[in-house]
Amino acid sequence: MTGLQEVVAERSIVICSGSGGVGKTTVSAAFGVEGARLGRRTCVVTIDPARRLADALGLESLGNTPHRIEGPWAGELSALMLDPKRTFDELVRRYAETPEQAEGILANRLYRNLSGALSGTQEYMAMEKLYELAEGGQFDLVVVDTPPTRNALDFLDAPRRLTRFLGHRLFQMLLMPTRAYLRAVSVATQALLRTLSKVAGAEIVQDAVTFFQAFEGMEEGFRTRADHMRQLLARRSTAFVLVTSPRPDVVVEAGWFADKLNESGLAVDGLVVNRVHPAFGAHDDLPETTPGTALAALVENLRLHERVHRREEEIVADLVTEVAPAPVARVPLLDVDVHDVAGLMVVADHVFDRPVVGGQAGG
Repeated sequence: MTGLQEVVAERSIVICSGSGGVGKTTVSAAFGVEGARLGRRTCVVTIDPARRLADALGLESLGNTPHRIEGPWAGELSALMLDPKRTFDELVRRYAETPEQAEGILANRLYRNLSGALSGTQEYMAMEKLYELAEGGQFDLVVVDTPPTRNALDFLDAPRRLTRFLGHRLFQMLLMPTRAYLRAVSVATQALLRTLSKVAGAEIVQDAVTFFQAFEGMEEGFRTRADHMRQLLARRSTAFVLVTSPRPDVVVEAGWFADKLNESGLAVDGLVVNRVHPAFGAHDDLPETTPGTALAALVENLRLHERVHRREEEIVADLVTEVAPAPVARVPLLDVDVHDVAGLMVVADHVFDRPVVGGQAGG
């Protein structure tokens, strides 16, 4: 069993991160395929609102609940695409003390406008969905396709930021019941609210106050859940896999993300270098050829590929050293797009060092 196969076989969460455009979604789906082939009940979650995961699986669309994918494997494979608004609604209903409190929040105009667009909402709801799937008992392995690298840090930091927000003085003040709120707020604060009402409109300010007060009694549930999410990321059962391609700028960003993980006390558990030029071996002893012949063109093409391959190895060498002893897989360039399970299985063959059937792969 290869190093990356051990990650899939032994961990319960695999978080795939990398720059945009490196084939991260395809590689994430390939990890899901390998989990199913190893007999595990696996779910792949994408946070990206684009259709890339559905396209790679050959599906028209994906929703916020796991969709079962059939294939030639001993385990199970499911996939879903995060719907932050729907996930937030479900969270409100879970933590509300009464159905009436939940409906009051869901009907609030500010909530309706912000729940799908508020900064950090998508990342936090992705963590919430991950926690739900990992702790629900339905799956042995959850593979997460995160947003591009910089946004992936927001995803990992979402539980801490929520806890900090819930402890903010302004949030605590606005959570007070209406009568206590009117007695407790200072004259200056009331003056501020009046000023805001003149600028933004009384209805908007009242919606905001009502929105926060509707959460009374629920904040502890959110805070406890956020604490559990932080613990989930730090568990040994959670693995972080970097996906990159042999481009200097992309490799630099992958190294930056590896440094950030280390600063957070986390480590890279695997590296996938995608879309590499394959090596055909040394060709220094190739015979001299007659210019303009087919054989001469073939020899020159082989030498060119070898030079490109060596250059790509030089580009990723420092990153490979930095993440050591994490296992490294190299996936060759595609000759066709991955748009179905068969294509994903070929990609997985390369990632997990299985005998490749069906030709060249990539993602």
